[in-house]
Amino acid sequence: MSYKLTLDIPFNAFSVLSQNPTEFGKELLEAALCKWYELGRISQSKAAEIANISRYEFIEVMKKHNVSPFQYTLEELDKEFIL
Repeated sequence: MSYKLTLDIPFNAFSVLSQNPTEFGKELLEAALCKWYELGRISQSKAAEIANISRYEFIEVMKKHNVSPFQYTLEELDKEFIL
């Protein structure tokens, strides 16, 4: 089952980004999924499922949006690598 979501986006938004509505919608979804992953609200697997792509492809999307695939803080990394 899926739901169709309708958003009212001003027409000039598409021209500013040089995208058609389909491309804009795809990028909007990718950006939202990346942000939710970055905030720890969803996993990579869940994001990939929502986007209907593989986990590997979602990692590539994160790369495009400058989002790290790792969810560690500096403090957590320090604890992991204490000698």
